[in-house]
Amino acid sequence: MTGCTRRQPLIALLLGIAFAVPAQAEEAYDPWPGLVQDIFNNRPMNDGAEVIGIEMPYRAEDAAIVPVTLRSKLSPGDSRRIRSITLVIDRNPAPMAAKFELGPDANVTEISTRVRVNNYTDVHAVAELTDGELYVSKVYVKASGGCSAPAAKNVEEARNRLGQMRYRQFAREDGPASRVREAQIMIGHPNNSGLQMDQVTQLYIPTFFINQLKLTQDDSPVLSMEGGISISEDPNLRFTYVSNGAKRFRAEARDTDGHVFRNEWDVEKPGT
Repeated sequence: MTGCTRRQPLIALLLGIAFAVPAQAEEAYDPWPGLVQDIFNNRPMNDGAEVIGIEMPYRAEDAAIVPVTLRSKLSPGDSRRIRSITLVIDRNPAPMAAKFELGPDANVTEISTRVRVNNYTDVHAVAELTDGELYVSKVYVKASGGCSAPAAKNVEEARNRLGQMRYRQFAREDGPASRVREAQIMIGHPNNSGLQMDQVTQLYIPTFFINQLKLTQDDSPVLSMEGGISISEDPNLRFTYVSNGAKRFRAEARDTDGHVFRNEWDVEKPGT
């Protein structure tokens, strides 16, 4: 056996170690403690198992449009309510995906949207209650490349749909007499992450996304969102709320280029 032949297994072993160590280190690294400091100023986190539920697929079919549902788990007799929910995708380039502020009288108990997931990651939902405490729940999601995935629509199509809004309502089992409503808001917007590449110029497309959304029934707050690059193209929110008898439902959205989009609908005839 030549010296070269004898060295081959040793070289293979060393190469294996060289590649395995960084992978193991990356897997072992937990960004969550740093995010608690950066996003929540190191405030104490309580177990949210009985307060806030988060549902996402364990393995996403499309990392650019991963469904997520946030659900209140407070019992009907609990005197506390949820003031806000912060959605954190730990290993995304900008981990804070969205912060939802819940209207004090709207009794929002469920919010669903779609997000980009860039790496295999924990995803945390942090609820702030009226008792001033934070409660956290988490899930693990296997997905990668969602923040850099090309837009589904071309530039011209995206421009033509910019700011277009649709409002839908859904029938509920509670019956027509119930004041609980389930609704959906859809906004035409590319929500560029800044990590996507123009396939023609091979240059990165600048960030351009909806960063504020306010929903009201007449002038009473229902739900507002502070959004980031992790919210998918054409932002889509589905949620429940309690009607206060208002005849009009209103939406106002702003994006990072300063555009303001407004629309309103007859609650009884939501239309498009």
